[in-house]
Amino acid sequence: MRVLVIEDELKTSAYLRQGLSENGFTVEVCANGEDGLHQALSVGNDLIILDVMLPKRDGWSVLAALRKAGRQTPVLFLTARDTVYDKVKGLELGADDYLIKPFDFAELLAHVRTILRRGPARQAEVLQVADLQLDTVRRKATRAGSRLELTAKEFALLEFLARRQSEPLSRTIIAEQVWDVNFDSDFNVLEVAIRRLRSKVDDPFQKKLIHTVRGVGYVLEERSE
Repeated sequence: MRVLVIEDELKTSAYLRQGLSENGFTVEVCANGEDGLHQALSVGNDLIILDVMLPKRDGWSVLAALRKAGRQTPVLFLTARDTVYDKVKGLELGADDYLIKPFDFAELLAHVRTILRRGPARQAEVLQVADLQLDTVRRKATRAGSRLELTAKEFALLEFLARRQSEPLSRTIIAEQVWDVNFDSDFNVLEVAIRRLRSKVDDPFQKKLIHTVRGVGYVLEERSE
């Protein structure tokens, strides 16, 4: 397994290189965002560990450029930026996980292994709920023929809801399956993500598809008026 570490703190990057190497990973380190993005686009990696505050190009823009180029390499943010806003921003940009510095290496290794344990991608297909269509090959969503501009994480959330359409899904299940983490009760990332998704999928249209199930979570389905 190849891991790319984009980290400008030399002690941290050396610590990560040693620890991951001792656990069987091949590790490449880049000390700034420009070099990190170039490496991420040029070499196939199984995982990218990415800091936010980097020279030349910050971690936000590295991830945004990576996703814009169509690269879906899993990304774990490892950063001292610890506000809910920062976590939401990272996950909305398409990160798979978010870990705060300072960190314990055993915890980081557990996060890395959890991300990499994911099974192979499901066979590509077009999912449809009412007039909503998701093309899982091109990562393209349309409603009533109009393109929906979704972030990578918004598409992942919508895809999960679509694959389990008409099934009420708990907040915990959604968080575990879409973000691979357990959210604390006061961590409102899911609610923020649902609100933003609704603004794109439902608000411009008369018929709503994303529904709140009181005491449970959410369901994606077509309901008669």
